[in-house]
Amino acid sequence: QIQFADQKQEFNKRPSKIGRRSLSRSISQSSTDSYSSAASYTDSSDDETSPRDKQQKNSKGSSDFCVKNIKQAEFGRREIEIAEQEMPALMALRKRAQGEKPLAGAKIVGCTHITAQTAVLMETLGALGAQCRWAACNIYSTLNEVAAALAESGFPVFAWKGESEDDFWWCIDRCVNVEGWQPNMILDDGGDLTHWIYKKYPNMFKKIKGIVEESVTGVHRLYQLSKAGKLCVPAMNVNDSVTKQKFDNLYCCRESILDGLKRTTDMMFGGKQVVVCGYGEVGKGCCAALKAMGSIVYVTEIDPICALQACMDGFRLVKLNEVIRQVDIVITCTGNKNVVTREHLDRMKNSCIVCNMGHSNTEIDVASLRTPELTWERVRSQVDHVIWPDGKRIVLLAEGRLLNLSCSTVPTFVLSITATTQALALIELYNAPEGRYKQDVYLLPKKMDEYVASLHLPTFDAHLTELTDEQAKYLGLNKNGPFKPNYYRC
Repeated sequence: QIQFADQKQEFNKRPSKIGRRSLSRSISQSSTDSYSSAASYTDSSDDETSPRDKQQKNSKGSSDFCVKNIKQAEFGRREIEIAEQEMPALMALRKRAQGEKPLAGAKIVGCTHITAQTAVLMETLGALGAQCRWAACNIYSTLNEVAAALAESGFPVFAWKGESEDDFWWCIDRCVNVEGWQPNMILDDGGDLTHWIYKKYPNMFKKIKGIVEESVTGVHRLYQLSKAGKLCVPAMNVNDSVTKQKFDNLYCCRESILDGLKRTTDMMFGGKQVVVCGYGEVGKGCCAALKAMGSIVYVTEIDPICALQACMDGFRLVKLNEVIRQVDIVITCTGNKNVVTREHLDRMKNSCIVCNMGHSNTEIDVASLRTPELTWERVRSQVDHVIWPDGKRIVLLAEGRLLNLSCSTVPTFVLSITATTQALALIELYNAPEGRYKQDVYLLPKKMDEYVASLHLPTFDAHLTELTDEQAKYLGLNKNGPFKPNYYRC
């Protein structure tokens, strides 16, 4: 137990290269639920030479990486430095735990979105004693200049923006299958890395102490493995921790949904009719933002509890079929598949905007639109008009991929909360005595959730009230927490 000092593709119209530019669907359905970043310094299309065909070395002479262009490292370093200013908890964690190196000996293989925020996490893990090898969990999520900066700093990074599916799995394999290096921890986003090791290198799990997973999709796959009796190491479900769900899902989407829609369509929200599919944390954030801008918001939901919440918050609960002809915007936030089908798309009004805020690119049936009778017209990056024979068109954003990170950016401060949660989960699993965690999926201990939140309070000059001894005894609590039971979701 670690003690801290103060608390003991863009749609590719060019001919494809065999095996490299495949637009086929991923086996696991999450490797291609991709996104790019509007903030990226370069675009993947500026150089057609695959990074796999380049011989590159960093200034120290190492070639144990594969990025778009190592010469972009200086630009990436500046972006990382900007991100550090908005990630106070990770910087505090570095300072507090650096001396005791709680991850000394940890060999972490990671598969996440490689952005400036992830770079701050990776460098924090390195400062805490870990060795890291990293690949991207989405084929468009990588900031090329950030990947270059990490490679220049000595991190084996295998990722670039605009990978093909073949590239995607090749990068993961290069992270895992390396002579003389055996991972003992996994940090995953979407479950593809875990899936690959189970499929190709199952013996590796003999030395792996645990898995940390942060996405709905990846957690779902872990629970499936556990139910089938195939999960052979402990796993930490970071996605369902309060600090992830409430902040990354609710508050982050409340801000970024408007940003993504504005940047792509320049639309005005006042008076527009919007249907939001799903009223989980993501849906709640989207609905709150759109309502505040004067939109008329409808909600679809399968869960009666979430549905009742939508009604109590003043939203009209409908079936998608009831409003599909009249709405101006359709937003999916379910994590499910085929929520918006070809039948729905056929019935939409002219110029309806269709987008996805869920993790996977399976919610909108985009594949059904790639047929001869429909014309695709690229308007700008991540914006397509799909035109019907009668002239009707819909505006499809990011080809049905994650809107906010495809078409805009996500607030760094929110990612600080998520990344700190991941770091603490890795520390907990790596240092846990044998027997504390069985071969099952666990939630992050509430004490750690509270600690992550406390690290971010100084940013707001916020001052917590402390319980007196008498009050703590009355409530039956420890003065230092945890203040809520593990099942309490705030």
